[in-house]
Amino acid sequence: MERQESSTSELRDAFATAAADAGTSVAEAAFRALRGAIVTMRLPPGARLSEQDLGDALRISRQPVREALVRLRDAQLIVVKPQRGSFVARIDPEAVRAAQFVREAVETAIVRRAAEGVGPDAAERIGANLAGQERAAGEGDAAGFFRLDEDFHRTLAASVGCGPAWRTIEDVKGHMDRVRYLSLPDATPLDRLIAQHRAIARAILARDPDAAAAAMQAHLREIVVSLPVLARKFPDLFSGNRDEGAPEAGEVGSPEAVAPIAGGRW
Repeated sequence: MERQESSTSELRDAFATAAADAGTSVAEAAFRALRGAIVTMRLPPGARLSEQDLGDALRISRQPVREALVRLRDAQLIVVKPQRGSFVARIDPEAVRAAQFVREAVETAIVRRAAEGVGPDAAERIGANLAGQERAAGEGDAAGFFRLDEDFHRTLAASVGCGPAWRTIEDVKGHMDRVRYLSLPDATPLDRLIAQHRAIARAILARDPDAAAAAMQAHLREIVVSLPVLARKFPDLFSGNRDEGAPEAGEVGSPEAVAPIAGGRW
């Protein structure tokens, strides 16, 4: 009961944070909260999703929940089984590789542009972000580091007027984000990622577009190394490793690997 109440509170807090952004609709806030729960494995592969239960948890009507679930389905983060319900999808290695390809193409272009010159405000935000990453790593805060990692890449895109490009990336990288989260901090040590981020930032500040692009490419290819390691470690979380029929609630994921919200069902 305590775990369920805590998980519900975390989901509700994430929803409130998203809803506080100016111009954010209820459906958008619900989508962000649910996507975050899926990425961080609080809603693990196999968790069953109920419009009514999610609406009750977030204290909203079923309509915005339904809209959020449609977006999650379109992002291939959930699967809908007629007469059975909606379930969090297993991680698709092909989707991970496709997202990595898109990110590398877009983000190497972004850092090349950034190396032509970023403003002092952007440079200050990047520096503060890197300092935050160091603190999170020192405190063993993998979840905090994950948020700062996202913000680092988002800030780079925004610094050169490529915010829409980053939003396009967000639409395709859900499966990749789950692998990234699973990889921290064991499969991919935090200090290695921080060093890669600093190499990107140094190349940008040195106005060296080739070095910036090479550093970003090396950083984004890190997931190619961790993906097979994690697929072997957590086979039930990945597609292609077992029967792809919709699982029963709470069926997927070992206790030490993931902590399902409300026992794996909403």
